[in-house]
Amino acid sequence: MRQIFLDTETTGLYPDQGHRIIEIAAVEIFNRRPTQRHFHVYINPEREIDAGAQEVHGISLEFLQDKPLFAQVAGEFVEFVRGAELIIHNAPFDMGFLNMELARLGLDKLETAVSGIIDTLKMAKESRPGQRNNLDALCRHFGIDNSKRTLHGALLDAELLGEVYIAMTRGQESLLMELSSTVEQMSHDSVAVDLNRLKLLTADVEELAAHAKYIEGLAKSGATPW
Repeated sequence: MRQIFLDTETTGLYPDQGHRIIEIAAVEIFNRRPTQRHFHVYINPEREIDAGAQEVHGISLEFLQDKPLFAQVAGEFVEFVRGAELIIHNAPFDMGFLNMELARLGLDKLETAVSGIIDTLKMAKESRPGQRNNLDALCRHFGIDNSKRTLHGALLDAELLGEVYIAMTRGQESLLMELSSTVEQMSHDSVAVDLNRLKLLTADVEELAAHAKYIEGLAKSGATPW
């Protein structure tokens, strides 16, 4: 299965208030193994960045001045994720911004291009109710080194999310492997037992005579067994 861990950084919190995407990162795995393929781009938002947002990700408008507009990278991005299952921490936030940007260009929602979306924040809340479930907390919980994450950055966050997701679902994978192994062993053992217990029994003279008489009676009545 082809899956993509996705993260964005933005100028603020609310796409319906005109905030824009300034960074997109998408990291690909196939059958739970990294492929070393990723999509990463900084984007000129053509607007100011909220001070609070800049404190979180550290990306300045000055840095973004020579970066492409979303319209210039939209096609490449959609093609990169096409057909994959997206895995996002707090998916409604990122999808809201991505769909807003696509709508500005008259393009379809991202959901139409991908096979599905998994929200790891929702997963974490269900498995760890009442606990902090941001990316840093989950890294600590699963023993994942996030020491390089002094600021939020889409590429590093997408890579860390990949490690967190694999850790979160490792038990499911092990359980499926265990069940498969158990069923296979039971099947093997049952065949072995049946073969070992087979015993050839031969009919004696009296049994053969009784059988012949029974067949003769069926033939006289016209009800033959074949």
